[in-house]
Amino acid sequence: MSPSPPFEIQRLDHLVLRSSNVESLLSFYQLLGCQVVRDGREKIGLLQLRLGHSMLDIVDINGPIGKLGDSGAAPSVDGRNLDHFAVRVEPFSEKDILDFCAAHKIEAQSLPIPLLGADGFGPAIYVKDPDGNRLELKGPPNEDQTPPVVPDLST
Repeated sequence: MSPSPPFEIQRLDHLVLRSSNVESLLSFYQLLGCQVVRDGREKIGLLQLRLGHSMLDIVDINGPIGKLGDSGAAPSVDGRNLDHFAVRVEPFSEKDILDFCAAHKIEAQSLPIPLLGADGFGPAIYVKDPDGNRLELKGPPNEDQTPPVVPDLST
């Protein structure tokens, strides 16, 4: 029997959709009652909406974030439109989580800046499931909720 993970999943934190038509998704989700939390379309190609207690991030596939990583083609039969999903975990110990992942041969990547989640800016670690889907293990919000300086992703 393998050891238990060093955290407990609390709830879904956020979903991230890739889109070639951010405006149509924005209109649709606003129609359903979602509110814009942060609009970074101009700088990084990211729009963040409140989705009940969770959040929905919409990434413009033609923006700086949309061109990064291994998400592949635009949403279609051959391209994924879900970049990753996030679950809130507690307690959050970067070392314990990374050690757990290493012990179970789970690909894991910690991030250099706090990310905005449903409860505010806080730590996160990305892992991949066996099918290559990215899952963000999202920690609780930091005391300091000053938005981090986002690196220039256009180069």
